[in-house]
Amino acid sequence: MATPPDAAPARPLLPGPPSFPRPASARPTGAIPGLRYQPATPADPEKVKEVDRRLEAWARELDLFPTAWSGDFAGFQFGRAVVLQHPGAADLDRLTVAGQLLLAENLVDDCYCEEEEDRGGSHRGLGGPLVMAQSAIDPFHGTPEAEADWRQGMQADGPLRSYHWAMKDYAGFATPSQTTRFVHDIARLHLGYLAEAAWAETRFVPKVWEYLVMRQFNNFRPCLSIVDAVDGYELPEPVYSRPEIQRITALACNATTIVNDLYSFTKELETDPHHLNLPQVVAANERCGLKAAYLRSVEIHNQIMASFEEEAAALSATSPVVGRYARGLSDWVAGNHEWHATNTHRYHLPNYW
Repeated sequence: MATPPDAAPARPLLPGPPSFPRPASARPTGAIPGLRYQPATPADPEKVKEVDRRLEAWARELDLFPTAWSGDFAGFQFGRAVVLQHPGAADLDRLTVAGQLLLAENLVDDCYCEEEEDRGGSHRGLGGPLVMAQSAIDPFHGTPEAEADWRQGMQADGPLRSYHWAMKDYAGFATPSQTTRFVHDIARLHLGYLAEAAWAETRFVPKVWEYLVMRQFNNFRPCLSIVDAVDGYELPEPVYSRPEIQRITALACNATTIVNDLYSFTKELETDPHHLNLPQVVAANERCGLKAAYLRSVEIHNQIMASFEEEAAALSATSPVVGRYARGLSDWVAGNHEWHATNTHRYHLPNYW
């Protein structure tokens, strides 16, 4: 049958499983060749050990570990992640809360969004669990009876408990505007989760720009936008809300999220050859092999990273507090890259060089 002139063009298919060695013979993780990044401040091993100890005690007290996470808590390296990402943290308590929030976000993603065996997540109907998760940090206000039921409901499972109690600890030192900022950024994250789930359910392959839009929501922004609170100060809300500050925040988040796409590429496609990531989307749209698409994705990252570095440097000269915030973003991006590049438990690279 002929295609009507006004019909949308057919979407390209994903290219299928990549051609790369299995983990035993894969390239050592290390830094991706050609990737633009800044060196991270080395993680103090004593801080890492103490934050890990506190996080594990908190997680076990709240009974947060799903059975499917057996053995994975230590491998994720939560303590090392937040120590690398927040080298200017005011104290260990704030580092620990940053770790609690990171752990909670991963629990929600893993248990609600991932359709892996024993995870219990589902793309279908994901909005219901996610709106309850949002409520765990954005409290319900209603009748006394309904509020009592809500408080009980927020303890129903590990993801809800982790969000609820991590948020209480964060609000203990963050200002009200910093707390509200985080609530809004988690809502953005949940919107990104829903878009990714909808595309997975319908096998929709987005254009490259569409994928990057989705990843601007489904990204690490909640982690980056707490850098001032963790460092013990506040970037005033009127300053934070300025378009140029929002832009460098978004650029930093987008760059580091593409870093995650690149380092997790091999791991994700081994378990699901249809999993959406930037190289897969580039390959489908540009009709090229995954190696060429992966290298093109490195270039896309580098362009975004260069824009962040240049614009953040220019804004840093405008005021000391903006410079401090921009440095916090840069430190987070550098620390997160170091965590990805050295976490051999989770990642290995395709042998493309």
